[in-house]
Amino acid sequence: MKSTAFLVLSFFLLLNLSACKKEKAVIKIPPQPIDISLTSIIPVPVSLEASNSSLAITPGTTIFVDSTSKELYAIGKLLKSYLSDSIHVEAFSGSKQYGNIYLTLADSIEHKEGYILNINEDYVELTANQPEGVFRGVQTIRQLLPVKINDSVQHIGTGRITDYPNYEYRGAMLDVARHFFSVEDVKTFIDWLAYYKMNILHLHLTDDQGWRIEIKSWPNLTAHGGQTAVGGGKGGFFTQEDYKEIIKYAEERYITIVPEVDMPGHTNAALSSYAELNCDGKAPEMYTKMKVGFSTLCTDKDITYKFLDDVIGEIASITPGPYFHIGGDESHATKLKDYIFFINKAQDIVHKHGKRVIGWDEITHATLKENTVVQYWNKAENTVKGVEQGAKVIMSPAPKAYLDMKYNKETELGLGWAGYIEVDTAYIWNPAKLEPEIKRDNILGLEAPLWSETVTNIEEVGYMVFPRLAGYAEIGWSQDSLRNWDEYKLRLAKHADRLKALKINYYKSEKIPWED
Repeated sequence: MKSTAFLVLSFFLLLNLSACKKEKAVIKIPPQPIDISLTSIIPVPVSLEASNSSLAITPGTTIFVDSTSKELYAIGKLLKSYLSDSIHVEAFSGSKQYGNIYLTLADSIEHKEGYILNINEDYVELTANQPEGVFRGVQTIRQLLPVKINDSVQHIGTGRITDYPNYEYRGAMLDVARHFFSVEDVKTFIDWLAYYKMNILHLHLTDDQGWRIEIKSWPNLTAHGGQTAVGGGKGGFFTQEDYKEIIKYAEERYITIVPEVDMPGHTNAALSSYAELNCDGKAPEMYTKMKVGFSTLCTDKDITYKFLDDVIGEIASITPGPYFHIGGDESHATKLKDYIFFINKAQDIVHKHGKRVIGWDEITHATLKENTVVQYWNKAENTVKGVEQGAKVIMSPAPKAYLDMKYNKETELGLGWAGYIEVDTAYIWNPAKLEPEIKRDNILGLEAPLWSETVTNIEEVGYMVFPRLAGYAEIGWSQDSLRNWDEYKLRLAKHADRLKALKINYYKSEKIPWED
């Protein structure tokens, strides 16, 4: 059998050597019957037409990109890293050749993140309006190929996929304040989001238990306020250079970082670091428990707004994305009239630094600035107040979208105050139909927050995030008419090996007929 296989390969090699002459020698691998409609792509694409054959991706494959686009070249390099070190990335010129992958741009594709993926027996062509769309399509290519990629031949099924997102904002939040997570941990989290075509990472950078980002004009925020965590463990913080490294890594994967500095409540770490931010001028001890709602910045001191201006200004200056999150939740220690005054001032400061405000749904008690975004987590009536003021909404309803909720009563990690969120509960809801007064036109997108009171390392993060994150990604990306739980759970079942390959310690829900 081995000698026969050798003779067949030799025959194909000789054919190509004689035909190509000056072209590089290419071994044409006979196609295999592969039906890509049976491939478990998550999120499910808008349109998929299978042609039931295959193309071989080999160590001789080249990824060709438009020579005028540095971004496409960078995406090509990323695709190479996902596939094999033996694959080359080059600028495209001339006709398309057998066995190669072509990444191209075309104005004819309308959606910014949309793409068309054509795979035939000769080559792969991925076309999008913007590089961002090419990157999203690359994730589809990854899911069409075998889980384990090496330097041997990999067959990819043929067909045509047309795809674009349902919502423009598709995110997750990582709380690095209750427990700190390193730059490498955050990069891992970004990779998870990118794999499932999510495009937002909201970083909850400050809270009662810790201040996690360097502010050069207020150094004690991290020198003192960044040194502990829930339970009294070791804290930590990002230098501004660390934060820039995260930003760059996210940008390369077309993910926007949304920084959050929670205010005027959830501020004990800041209050403990600078006594002058307290109304009585006395700094409290650092806090390492889990109670909420007891802290507040002093809303009638000028120094408070100097503090906000400095903090927001420094972070905004190194954040290229359009958003700045001011928190605003659970500020029970702040009188309502003081809270309203504060939120209005905070919005002005964010606008001064050229960013668009996001806040939790309580901020709608104030007068919202133009383009302010309300994040619905708790009370629909609050969010409706925002809609009535013209605000767009990010849907993060705690009983459906909070990644820190337990899967069931046996789950060791997580909390239960918003109820249990099994994998089916996380998937079977529609952001545009959850609340009658919050309609599709009001909704910017959705976000799944992970608060970190009970998670201390990236393995525990993976357990709480997966497999629920894949479902949130599909809600955000895929068209409502294409989503079906009974069909989705079968696709998700086939991602067991993919999650293992990504080294994710996922929750093996009994709701899913896992294939591993």
